[in-house]
Amino acid sequence: MKKTLRQFLVCLVCCGIAATLTACVDEDEFPDTPQGNFEALWKIIDEHYCFLDYKQHEYGLDWQQVHAKYKAQVNGNMTNEQLFEVLGNMLSELRDGHVNLSAAHDLSRYWQWFENYPANYSDTLERRYLGTDYKIAAGMKYKVLDDNIGYIRYESFTNGVGSGNLTEAINYLLLCRGLIIDIRNNGGGDLTNAEKIASRFTNERTLIGYIQHKTGKGHGDFSDMEPRYLDPAAAIRWQKPVCVLTNRHVFSAANEFTLYMKSLPNVKIVGDRTGGGAGLPFSSSLPNGWIVRFSAVPMYDTQHQSTEFGIEPHHYVSLDEQDLLRGEDTIIEFARKLLAK
Repeated sequence: MKKTLRQFLVCLVCCGIAATLTACVDEDEFPDTPQGNFEALWKIIDEHYCFLDYKQHEYGLDWQQVHAKYKAQVNGNMTNEQLFEVLGNMLSELRDGHVNLSAAHDLSRYWQWFENYPANYSDTLERRYLGTDYKIAAGMKYKVLDDNIGYIRYESFTNGVGSGNLTEAINYLLLCRGLIIDIRNNGGGDLTNAEKIASRFTNERTLIGYIQHKTGKGHGDFSDMEPRYLDPAAAIRWQKPVCVLTNRHVFSAANEFTLYMKSLPNVKIVGDRTGGGAGLPFSSSLPNGWIVRFSAVPMYDTQHQSTEFGIEPHHYVSLDEQDLLRGEDTIIEFARKLLAK
């Protein structure tokens, strides 16, 4: 059955998934020992993580070899800090920013999806372009640049945006020749905000990708791909060209927003490849109470390709050192010239 994106998100809520798209999975009991916690964590990932086959294909991940490698580092005399380090290192083998181990004393994380790449963003330059006279509507900052190009800065999809906020912003920018939506360094948040904003830029129902669900404990046990659609908003919609600015720090819900917008004909993605994060995260607990979050539901683009490792822009543009010295943002300036055409 075909589902719109809104129906898909409603299904998530009806299935008991919270706004952060996390939930619990039932696991067999393991003893609360270093070895027991290690085996529990490895098995949770083995049976529920959704990218094991994909990452074996992409970079040779072998989860059985990972088990052997890290089991040898676990013993009954370990401190909690030592065990946490070993388990965190094991999870890093997945190369997934959605995978975290949470304890009272620390949070394991994998950030190399953006740390190993150029920033392609400067908050100093952002302040120069925004100035002090910009408008604020919920999580959005917006203004009209001096060449009559509209500019919206949206820093996090955790910042809610209401329908009224979007209507006011679009009305204010309505006479602009084009619009820049800058989501660089946006690490994600609530998918409903991504859908709500993207729906203001299409006039017809648009296929934006596919989704699968785990149907068993095997690495390849998935349902058939189900299409996801973006429906146009009932309120005022933007009709002119749009550039969405991205860098490697664009992740999770921001990565999905990029996917939605790239599916629309009047939108160009400008900047660097996004950081990815194409799996909806779920969570489970270990015998000692530590919480593991992991990707459990894979999502794909319109070509049935995973965007777990990011989405390519239409135009690759990086910040230029000489432009920085002149106080210019190379990526914003490229988008302005593109929209001016």
